[in-house]
Amino acid sequence: MILWPAPGNPGRPIPGGTSLRTNVPKLLSLWAGLLPFLLFCLLFLILPTFKIVTGAFQAPDGTFTLDNIRMMNSGNIPSAFWVSIKISFVSALLGGVAGFAVSAALAFGAVPKALRGAATTFSGVAANFAGVPLAFAFIATLGPVGLVNVMLRSNNMATLQQMGFSIYGFWGLTMAYVFFQLPLMILMILPALDGLKREWREAAAILGASGAQYWRMIALPILTPALLGTFALLFANAFGAVATAMALTGANLNIVPILLFAQIRGDVLGNPHLGYALAFGMIVVTAVANTLYIWLRVRSERWLK
Repeated sequence: MILWPAPGNPGRPIPGGTSLRTNVPKLLSLWAGLLPFLLFCLLFLILPTFKIVTGAFQAPDGTFTLDNIRMMNSGNIPSAFWVSIKISFVSALLGGVAGFAVSAALAFGAVPKALRGAATTFSGVAANFAGVPLAFAFIATLGPVGLVNVMLRSNNMATLQQMGFSIYGFWGLTMAYVFFQLPLMILMILPALDGLKREWREAAAILGASGAQYWRMIALPILTPALLGTFALLFANAFGAVATAMALTGANLNIVPILLFAQIRGDVLGNPHLGYALAFGMIVVTAVANTLYIWLRVRSERWLK
């Protein structure tokens, strides 16, 4: 650890027989490892975000305008935002509830250690399994000629389409999102469940509390910030998903990522600056959700300490 000298004495020796000047190269060498990460953030996060924000308030000739923001309240753009919010909310809710149940079983159930390790490893892989591979897997399983429908037809049973389910609609895309929302919930909430001290449950039992009372009065109030924060993260994760929606539904569903792609892909009817405005709106929504997640996560960690 580098100990800084007293103010006004930059050359004063510090404990260990070295001065600040002699430690500067060492300090720079330690920070040099962060340069690839900082460069990556600059090129693929900071600069594109700056371009999107500035482009949302520019006309095609480069002058400042608010027309792009006003246009977001016209046509099918408001309904696209509403459908995207509904899909994100429902997928986060379903994935959160199912993921919490699995996490509780892994944390408190009589689950072998090897099974818990396998479950967390699979969750780490499944949480990042999205885009074209996930869409293909769902089409091959639940599509019109997918495995499930073929089995139903072979047994003279009604297919999913005859029951009113379409993989290319609202619930089809929601189920696809739940596939990676559930394992992400497991990864995020399992450490919080592990943080619940056994002494709290034992003390509640000694005082006569039932299992339901322990969860209602002790465990859930402590876990509430973590649960709400993880839900906000799942919402932002679904709202910003693009590849899965494009590969699975194409233009069949009016959501913001598909509408954004239609505006910036370069067609003659496209408006890149309106696309920047749509992207700016998505940034605002996900920024609010992520800010809420960070704030609630800090409160949760404070409780669990």
